[in-house]
Amino acid sequence: MSRRRNAGNGKEQTQAERKSRRIRTTRYDPDPEQGLTAQQVQEHRLHGWTNVSVDPPARTVKEIVHENVFTYFNLIFAVLGLLLCIVGSFRNLTFLPVVVINTLIGIVQEVRAKKVLEKMNMLNAPHARAVRDGKVRKVDTEELVLDDIVIFGAGNQICADAVVSSGEVQVNESLLTGESDEITKKKGDSLMSGSFVVSGECRARLDKVGEDSYISRLTMEAKAMDSTEQSEMIRSLDRLVRGVGIIIIPIGLILFVQSFFFNHDGFRESVTSMVAAVIGMIPEGLYLLASMALAVSAMRLARQQVLLHDMKSIETLARVNVLCVDKTGTITENTMTVGKVEPTLDYREKEEDYPPLEKMLGDFAAAMSEDNITMAALKEHFRENTGKKPVSLTSFSSTVKYSSVTYEDGAYVLGAPEMVLRDDFVLYEAEIGQFTKKGYRVLVFGQYDGKIDGKPLTGKVTPLGYVTLTNPIRHDAPETFAYFAEQGVDIKVISGDNPVTVSEVAARAGIAGAERYVDAGTLKTDEDVARAMREYTVFGRVTPAQKRQFVNVLKEQGNTVAMTGDGVNDILALKDADCSIAMASGSEAAAQAAQVVLLESDFSCMPSVVLEGRRVVNNIQRSASLFLVKNIFSLLLSVFSAVFMITYPLEPSQISLISMFTIGVPAFFLAMEPNKNRIEGHFLPNVFLKALPGGLTDVLAVGALVIFGRTFAVGETDIATAATILLAIVGFMVLYKISQPVNRLRVGVLACCAVALVLASIYMGDLFAITAMSTECIMLCVLFSIASEPVFRYLSFVVEQIGKFGKRLFSWHEKNKGKTA
Repeated sequence: MSRRRNAGNGKEQTQAERKSRRIRTTRYDPDPEQGLTAQQVQEHRLHGWTNVSVDPPARTVKEIVHENVFTYFNLIFAVLGLLLCIVGSFRNLTFLPVVVINTLIGIVQEVRAKKVLEKMNMLNAPHARAVRDGKVRKVDTEELVLDDIVIFGAGNQICADAVVSSGEVQVNESLLTGESDEITKKKGDSLMSGSFVVSGECRARLDKVGEDSYISRLTMEAKAMDSTEQSEMIRSLDRLVRGVGIIIIPIGLILFVQSFFFNHDGFRESVTSMVAAVIGMIPEGLYLLASMALAVSAMRLARQQVLLHDMKSIETLARVNVLCVDKTGTITENTMTVGKVEPTLDYREKEEDYPPLEKMLGDFAAAMSEDNITMAALKEHFRENTGKKPVSLTSFSSTVKYSSVTYEDGAYVLGAPEMVLRDDFVLYEAEIGQFTKKGYRVLVFGQYDGKIDGKPLTGKVTPLGYVTLTNPIRHDAPETFAYFAEQGVDIKVISGDNPVTVSEVAARAGIAGAERYVDAGTLKTDEDVARAMREYTVFGRVTPAQKRQFVNVLKEQGNTVAMTGDGVNDILALKDADCSIAMASGSEAAAQAAQVVLLESDFSCMPSVVLEGRRVVNNIQRSASLFLVKNIFSLLLSVFSAVFMITYPLEPSQISLISMFTIGVPAFFLAMEPNKNRIEGHFLPNVFLKALPGGLTDVLAVGALVIFGRTFAVGETDIATAATILLAIVGFMVLYKISQPVNRLRVGVLACCAVALVLASIYMGDLFAITAMSTECIMLCVLFSIASEPVFRYLSFVVEQIGKFGKRLFSWHEKNKGKTA
């Protein structure tokens, strides 16, 4: 019978009323074998006591539309458009359709990406095994209710605060407390949500669900912190956009005041020139282009069964130069088979005192739960047993690296030779080495003289047999690791297995430097670890805490580190890596902790993930430099106009014409092209250095044109048309240089944009303020057009040399920082 208790009201209200308002409900304490009845589950559900996450939900379509429409720059554009309408300069509203189209494209792409990712998230939603009406059912964690009986096993993340009703587990609470010790939880002990089960199995009653759980009190703060942890590219764009947003208002006011009050231009002309200058300084499509490209990349990866938990991981993966991998599940298949059982000399000498070795192992396997692939393989292989009943048992732990079963006549252990035999390991090392050199994983089965408490063994172990296990190497592993070697990505194999075994497996998988291996147990000091991370490729006998330490040391040495894993022992390292990748077939906790989840657990898709990252970041860098040319030119020309008391020489419609055919259209095509180049340097310096020669050439050419035009009394309308032609010529120079090396698509885009610009100027001249020029203006335009090519070429050379010097200086700094670390 279930015992009833009262539950208090949840004091805090929900986001959007936490999807349902909670009311007082009846509490139950069900039998762990029976669980709640369907009626009790329905009662809790109706009263609002479900395990609905407090994570901020994905943005709705309405929110996406709102965030794309109501932006700071759209407000600026609206104000500028209103000013142009007031002064009757309607033809200069040509920038508004571009703004509208940009906004619509952004909305459509984000909504499409949202739908694809929502489908993927549903497939990867965490599940739990709940006991209801005496039957075990697999349900989404958000479908659980208060007082549900849930079965937790190794690899499961605790989804709500619970109390153990039966069974015993070892739990790691490091994600909550920072302490990596494994804590044994027995009947009556509490389980905190957010922790994960390392070994064992239990049935627990959910005591606090949803917003009341321990992890929920930390989640909103953590999510708020995560929202600021953007990629370098997005951070750089944010800084650029904020900076431009601040300076355009005072510059616009200065230009208007100067034109209207000091140059005595009409109100209409003053407004029009000010609007042209401000529009030129706004990178209206840049942030949108970056957001859209990232959203499209996330959608592309989702179609390859790769789920991103956050967008910054696309860029981070593209910058990775060290990839840490585990043996099992990454190099090898996530399955294991028993090879052979070899009795030890100790067993053979006293064989008559023991049952057959295979039956003893059968008893051991029958007593254990199938909570990892090793035990699954043992249970599959050792089916025969004597039927001996265990008194107690200890599930395998990655910390002590053994499992045990205690019977009335004694205790038996099975685990890693070094951890089980300890000081006696040297006596058996030669025998064990025969198997490890062939790539086998070896477990020692032996009788223990003492009482087992789940802590490191202290008593003597008499080894009775060696059990060899094998993981088949993934058929595509050699090709995958060859790709990373070509790309200059160092591989570090970090495993809990014997280093000799791991080295042999890594060599068969084609990992360069696999012969350089070390036993992590010999690395005692921070200096040992730092030296080992530089010298070795394969690390064996690594503890979970050491995995985390290795990742942090690699980061301190100036590397961008990605970590792959699929087990609970990988979670700490996954959390600390720059980019974390988990296999969906591994533990649920690892999949939830990682930034990237391979839903089909296929490591061979990693090259395509890296390539996608490189494509999007390299192409956005290239496209961003096009936008920045216009921004640099408009800013410097605005300053030039203010200093020399000259009215800004261009009209908004002319800026729109140039922007459309030398920036907007080509940037869109360039951003979607394949690009396999490695990412070097930092986003903003890279973009700025590419844009600076074009921006300076524009300023010098147009500035000189304006001064010479005034000297020769050329009309302002002619100067504006000539300046537009100059900007177009320099724009195509910049576009051609950025498109190197050229291919058919790039040449086609460049040619089409040039033809379209000429046709628009001829047939839509009135709309874009392109007028016939005087003979003097034509001669000046031709002169400065010819001069702009060598100016652009020499400025490009100078800026490239500055960039190369900066890269050498940065590389020297990074190299010395690594040595210091």
